Amino acid sequence: MQGDATAPQGEGVKIVAHVCNDVGGWGAGFVLALSRRWPEPEAAYRTWHRDRAANDFGLGAVQFVRADGLVRVANMVGQRGIRSGSEGAAPVRYQAIDSALGAVGDRALELGASVHMPRIGCGLAGGKWSEVEPLVRRRLAARGVPVTVYDFEG
Repeated sequence: MQGDATAPQGEGVKIVAHVCNDVGGWGAGFVLALSRRWPEPEAAYRTWHRDRAANDFGLGAVQFVRADGLVRVANMVGQRGIRSGSEGAAPVRYQAIDSALGAVGDRALELGASVHMPRIGCGLAGGKWSEVEPLVRRRLAARGVPVTVYDFEG
C-alpha cells in the first residue's frame, strides 16, 4: 500500500516492524522517520546495544518499544554491520529477519495486534523483497496476523 509505516492505518494495537543493524548504528534510512515520529525506539535501541553484554542484543533478536498508546515498534536486528562486505555481500541477514518475525508474530497474536512495515531489509540492508516477503507471509500472515506493507510516497 502507498503510505507511511510510521502512520499505521487501522484500529487496535499496531506493531511497526523494521530492521536494525547489529553494530548500534541508527542514523540512516527508515529509522530517521521513526525518530522524527517517536523518540522512544531510538533511545531504547541505543540502550539495548550499549548494554548488550547483559541482554539478548544480536542477530535475530527483537526489542518491543511502546511508541504511544496503541503503537509498539519492533526493533528487529536483521542486518550485519552497515556496509556491503568486500565480496559485495549485502548486510541483510534473512535468517535473522525470519527469527525476529517469529517473535513479532508471537507478540502480535498475544496483543491482538496488526503489523505494519516498510519493505524490511530491502533498503540500506540491501535485501531483496522476493526473499523477505515469503518470511513475512510464513511468520505473520499464515498465522492470521494482519500485515500491511507500506511503500512510501514522498
